[in-house]
Amino acid sequence: MRYWMGSLLAVAVGFVLDLLLGDPNSAYHPICLIGRLIAFTEKKTRALFPKTKTGERTAGGVTALIVVLISTGIPALLLVLAYHLSFAVGVLAEAVGCYFVLATKSLKKESMNVKKALEQEGLEAGRKMVSRIVGRDTQNLTKQGVIKAAVETVAENYSDGVAAPLLYMILGGGAAGFFYKSINTMDSMLGYKNEKYMNFGFIPAHLDDVANYLPARLAALLLIAAAGICGQDPKQAWKIFRRDRYKHASPNSAQTEAAAAGALHVQLAGDAWYFGELHKKPFIGDDLRPIEPEDITRVNRMMYAAAVLALVVFGGLKLALLLLI
Repeated sequence: MRYWMGSLLAVAVGFVLDLLLGDPNSAYHPICLIGRLIAFTEKKTRALFPKTKTGERTAGGVTALIVVLISTGIPALLLVLAYHLSFAVGVLAEAVGCYFVLATKSLKKESMNVKKALEQEGLEAGRKMVSRIVGRDTQNLTKQGVIKAAVETVAENYSDGVAAPLLYMILGGGAAGFFYKSINTMDSMLGYKNEKYMNFGFIPAHLDDVANYLPARLAALLLIAAAGICGQDPKQAWKIFRRDRYKHASPNSAQTEAAAAGALHVQLAGDAWYFGELHKKPFIGDDLRPIEPEDITRVNRMMYAAAVLALVVFGGLKLALLLLI
């Protein structure tokens, strides 16, 4: 009981630290280290297994297993040692871990940099800035395309970078946050549907689909609630969420995108270029008005409100459960 109360406090402190400080720009950031572990393990397992469909899928599965075990096991061990030293040291260590897992402020900062570049330096600067936060080709994006890419990134990554980590950490402590981030980072690095990763990334991508299934839907509902708080349109957000939330190759990615598109009265998604190849995608939302730079500000405002709601709702439910036990 005492540990779980301390863990809840650690999540709250980590959340506040993230809002105040944002992600430290360091090659030794734990998520960067997970990325390096993924790249290293991929290289070793590719060399170990045959270059066949089964061999590559097995290599990807072994990579996923190794990465998840190491990425979760080390933080869990460090937290056990910290709590063994003292309760206060344990809470502090867990709060720092939670801070590293969350990405609320950095998501806002990077997306608002796109708006600033567009408005102050022009389209080419906006394209360059948005390329830092999206995987698609950006060199030929229109102004509206740049804005759409930034809005979509905030909406989708609210789930991946804020709501889902909060849910995992509140349910299972700081180590559970690293468990989730290891899966999510693998999907970002290995989940491409191209020749190189079609088979190797099969298991990591599907593992991410499972890990994000519930968080993505809860995140969308929280974003709809946040739309009402922030003066947007929660009714339209609910309508578009219900209608368009599966208009994506991933079962989870369009959940929050659909909610954001509806709340803002804009149309998102559509065809996009990746590594010089055109990917045909359906539109999400109704084109009720042209998208504009201020929509980046609006979606960030909604994202912040939804982040606070996630902490309060998930944390409140966990606290109520602890008090009932």
